[in-house]
Amino acid sequence: MNSISIKGLSVSYDKKIVLTNIFLDIEPGNVYGIIGPNGAGKSTLFKAVLGLIDVNSGAVLINGEPIESQRKNIVYVPQKDEVDWQFPATVMDIVKMGRYPHKKLFQRMNRQDEEAALDALRQIGIEHLKNRQIGELSGGQQQRVFLARALCQGAGILLLDEPFVGVDITTEEKIISILKNLAAVGKTLLVVHHDLSTVPAYFDKVVLINQRLIAAGDTETTFTEENISKAYGGQLPILQQV
Repeated sequence: MNSISIKGLSVSYDKKIVLTNIFLDIEPGNVYGIIGPNGAGKSTLFKAVLGLIDVNSGAVLINGEPIESQRKNIVYVPQKDEVDWQFPATVMDIVKMGRYPHKKLFQRMNRQDEEAALDALRQIGIEHLKNRQIGELSGGQQQRVFLARALCQGAGILLLDEPFVGVDITTEEKIISILKNLAAVGKTLLVVHHDLSTVPAYFDKVVLINQRLIAAGDTETTFTEENISKAYGGQLPILQQV
């Protein structure tokens, strides 16, 4: 079964079309790169999959079911500028938020939740930061915290919106290594990404969009000059430098 199945998805904001008639099946056990120019609808695609926005037409199924019954199984790592970094919380506080989908209303965290959070921090390599305030961290450390929160939830599907923005190359390589390890155990990773030079090394499969679906499939056969040209159009001089 596909992890995510998108059937005829169309979305518009204030009568401006953002996505048109998207048909797309996302298979488990892969790291997908979501590729396209600014304004192509990449973040909108994520919000539609998560059920956060109204759609004009079409449907999205998560593990064959509507999102309402699958929220435990899907997690979103937002862009850094969507987060209030001055919020008075420690690294541990943020990571434990990943356990909320597993708790009943007003149910407290227990030792099992604490261990899950610590294990996620260990996987990301930031256990030593657990008592630090998130506002004191570097950009790369902050990004690792939100990836740890995603791991703590234990979801099978992770959506990451430009996770490498503002991080150093060491952190970037660490994150992509973690994502590939997750894919190897059957999880599904979708990553909005803008650095075309790293696409072949980072992603098993790619989805190229620019309001409509340009192409989707194995990176080796899909991330071609022809498909890139279709997706980016007038921005090709920039791409040729890559």
